[in-house]
Order: sequence, then structure tokens, then C-alpha cells
Amino acid sequence: MKILITGNMGYVGPGVVERLRAAYPEATLVGYDMAYFASCLTNAPVLPESQLDVQLYGDVRTIPADVFEGVDAVVHLAAISNDPMGNKFENITMDVNYRSSVRVAELAKAAGVKNYVFASSCSMYGAASEQAKTEDSELNPLTAYARSKVATEKDLQPLAGDGFTVTCLRFATACGMSDRLRLDLVLNDFVAGAVATGKINILSDGSPWRPLIHVKDMARAIEWAVTREASNGGEFLAVNTGSNEWNYQVHELAKAVGEVISGTEVTVNKDAAPDKRSYRVNFDLFKELAPNHLPQVSLKQAIAELREGLVAMEFKDGDFRNSLLMRLKVLTSLQESGRINEQLQWESKKAETSKAALETA
Repeated sequence: MKILITGNMGYVGPGVVERLRAAYPEATLVGYDMAYFASCLTNAPVLPESQLDVQLYGDVRTIPADVFEGVDAVVHLAAISNDPMGNKFENITMDVNYRSSVRVAELAKAAGVKNYVFASSCSMYGAASEQAKTEDSELNPLTAYARSKVATEKDLQPLAGDGFTVTCLRFATACGMSDRLRLDLVLNDFVAGAVATGKINILSDGSPWRPLIHVKDMARAIEWAVTREASNGGEFLAVNTGSNEWNYQVHELAKAVGEVISGTEVTVNKDAAPDKRSYRVNFDLFKELAPNHLPQVSLKQAIAELREGLVAMEFKDGDFRNSLLMRLKVLTSLQESGRINEQLQWESKKAETSKAALETA
């Protein structure tokens, strides 16, 4: 088996590579990444890419067709990965997250790839109602990031069939320790605040709902999807990926962090404008289709693991929201230093397609 993983050098990718290497030890694993965040390692015991057979570097917007030769499954993680980045780079977000995602699928199908796994998002549901959102619920994307996921799913559906199985994993909000940790995620932010300052500053009034999933459980779901048969869910499947038990209000997450990290002080911004990005999600379909790949990490385990990881990093930055542990800050720093241009292309390579292979032992 040969598996191509795009965007493997981000927050989720290292865990996916580790999981796929363990699940399919004889497989050929190939990474493809722009490498914006390659240097954002956080106490990683080994370089995550050392578990790959090949690491390719390039822009997913111009990925060559020959990258897909002999590939059996594509795991498409590459994306402008959160709302702040999507707001700043809205046009690029639609180009990278939507148009490129569809083009990758088209190239994959043309090359004979059997399974295409798209990292989608529950953020497409947008605003909460009393009922938890199912796959049949109305979509109400409120941000460029969410709109890009909706558009991609719509255009992927007609591509499915003729031996090409498409799985859109509508992930809950990611959390947990990673070899390339991000702190621009709600639970990670709270634990970072508790570790660095003993305080959690909730930017909203704490009432919005968020479903969460640990990065290890995201990787577990991807392991299932790369070999999913069309008989299990259909040639095209868009499925909420997470756990019903992991639907929390933001203030509940802060309280849970305080219970694990004693002495933490929690403050709420009572004057904050209402956060419309509030939704609960029903994950019954995923439970039915993937009973052997359900989330296993508990909220307390996730918090404790983050605390241990940050302590091991000797993390003490109370101003971390302005640090390079925020993905938007990394991109703007690369722009300010002249390394990438306004289109988020590497300036040293201009607009030319670049590809370099790093053979790993």
C-alpha cells in the first residue's frame, strides 16, 4: 500500500504519520507539504518525518500529477487551518482549502487512487440550536474556513464512484499535545494559560458550545478511512467525526482545566460580543460505521498530557497568543521577513512549482 499525506508537517500530521506507520508497517508513506511550520517542533523526541519513506516539498496549489503515481490512498490535510488565518487570507483560503482540495481529488482519481480522505470540519454547522447537528442538518458556515469545507464537500461528491471512495471526516475542534503544537485552539489555549500564568482568560462569555477531538483520535479515524470500503457508508461519505461525550460549553472546558491544574483562576469576558460559532454535534453515524476506531482519549487525559508536554518544554510565556505557537503569527512572521509573499508562496522559489525529495531510512 502507498499512502500520500498532504499537509503532514502541521499540527495533526505528525500523529497521523505515527498512526499509519504503526497500522500499516509495510506501507510506503509519502508526505507532501509547503513546510511553513516545519521548524515549529515542540519537544518532539524524533523528527516526525523520519517515519515516512519520502517527504516531498511543494505547494498543494500546483501539486504535480506524477506525485499520485502508484498511490492507493490520499489523506488530504493541507489547508489554511483556522478562522484567524482564513479571515486574513480569505481568497487564498478558498484557493488552498477548496479549489486545490478538489484538484487533488481529481488528480488522485485519474491516477487510480482508491481512497480519498478529506479533513473536513464540524465548523460548517455554524450556529447552535437545541438539537445536536447531524450530517443531514442545515449547513451555516460563518467563516471563510468553514465555507471552504462546505464548497469542497459539494464538489467532491460527484467525483466519488468508479472505484474512487471519498470520505469527508467532519472533525470536531482539535486539541491535545503534538510534535508541532498549536495554541490557537480552545483547550490548548486554556492549558497554556494555566501552565504559564495560573490563569485562564476566556475571550467570550463562555457559553458557546464546542465539540472536541484529540489529535490521536483524529489519526485513529483517518486510519479507518484510508481503507474504508464503499459498502460501509457509500462511495461518498461525509461523517461527523468525534464523540457525543465531547460536546462542551467553553466555560466547562475552563473548569475541567482548573480541576486538573489546581489553583487556576478563570476569568470570563462578560462584555464580549456573542460568539455565533456555537454548535453541538451528533456523532452516532461515525460510531455505527467505525466501531473499532472511536475516540479513546478522555478530556482529563488530554489536559494532563498538554500540561506535561508544556512543562517539559519549560513553557512560561504568558503572552503566548502573540507567539510562534499561533499559526497566524508564523505566517505573518514569514511574510514580514520576506520569506513568503502575499500569495503565501516561498519568495526564494517565486511562483514556480518546486519539489524536493528527502529519502529517509
